[in-house]
Amino acid sequence: MTDVLDQIFILLKHWVLGWPCWPDSLRPILSVLLSIVPLMLVFALLFGIATVVERKAIGRIQNRYGPNRVGLPFTDIRLAGFGQFIADGIKALTKEDIVPRAADKVVHFLAPVALIVPVFLAYSVLPYGRNMTPIDMDAGVLFFFAAGAATELSVFMAGWASRNKYSLLGAMRAIAQMISYEVPLIISTITVVMMVGSLSTVKIVEAQADYSGQLPHWHVFTPWGLAGFILFMIAAMAESNRSPFDLPEGESEIVAGYFIEYSGFKFALFFLAEYLGMFAVSGLAVTLFLGGWTAPLAFLSWLPSWLWFFAKLLALISLFIWVRGTVPRLRMDQLMNFAWKFMLPMALINIAAAGLWFFLPAGFDRWAVCSAMLIVPYVLLGRGLMGGKLFTKRTYRYAE
Repeated sequence: MTDVLDQIFILLKHWVLGWPCWPDSLRPILSVLLSIVPLMLVFALLFGIATVVERKAIGRIQNRYGPNRVGLPFTDIRLAGFGQFIADGIKALTKEDIVPRAADKVVHFLAPVALIVPVFLAYSVLPYGRNMTPIDMDAGVLFFFAAGAATELSVFMAGWASRNKYSLLGAMRAIAQMISYEVPLIISTITVVMMVGSLSTVKIVEAQADYSGQLPHWHVFTPWGLAGFILFMIAAMAESNRSPFDLPEGESEIVAGYFIEYSGFKFALFFLAEYLGMFAVSGLAVTLFLGGWTAPLAFLSWLPSWLWFFAKLLALISLFIWVRGTVPRLRMDQLMNFAWKFMLPMALINIAAAGLWFFLPAGFDRWAVCSAMLIVPYVLLGRGLMGGKLFTKRTYRYAE
């Protein structure tokens, strides 16, 4: 019964493919559709729910109510507000689409499409459970980043095609941020690839599937793995334009960034792509550092593998929401300095720490040496980035 629950979606797919009504020539196409369409529906629904949960959570953090009027019919009143994403979707579909007169209309139309398609391509190499990887390729991690690299092009398309200087400035700033943080994002994954010896996302998860007693062999439970995970998540927030790195849409500075001239459903596609990108990088973080679909304790392995993957994914999404509600936005100079003067050196040092971990014999000495190799540069780089300034007691002043 446990194996049936674990492989329920695989069994359903093979059951549908086994229907005699399908001609043999259509079965490969149907197999692809049965892998792609459910993923698109699941993550589209997760996008809607995440928007409501985020608005409610930030409302609680800021001591106010979130959405609490649009409820679901025939449900408990406590679910009031969870129909908000349905209302927002209807509004986006029916809202007027305004295109500037001087805009390049073809490129203006293609920009949101070019942003969302690569995000969905990245989902194809993530292992959602045991035997549940849509495309198991030897270079899965490389494909993920290659597909995601197309987002910079779509951002520039949106800013340039609008024929608005503020849109173009917003696009330039967004591209500068995305390129700057893409470097430490990719470098932080090299340690995992080095230790596993493969770019396959499936093999990376399988390398973390063993247990010592009840404890798993996840990469995050090593000094280089913990440092890589923290660097990866910080860079992922910047890549996803999430707070405190949401400079491309700093309303007080460049009037909502590169998509200022978008409205209606096109704007909704940009909004959707931001969340789908956040889900994608969170899924890759789960795969690289948190054991993928493996259970956190050995005795919990009887639960379906796909359940563990999505539980970890939801935990990381909650982390994104928490950070957005509590950390203030950075200035542009702070953002760029942090990427090149702290994130990049720490990511490179982490590679050396991982190599040292591989060659040193197991024991306390290996933990001590590798931990010191990361802690000392962290302190020195942090002090250098602060410019010798130390944190002081915060004082509050009120207007009289």
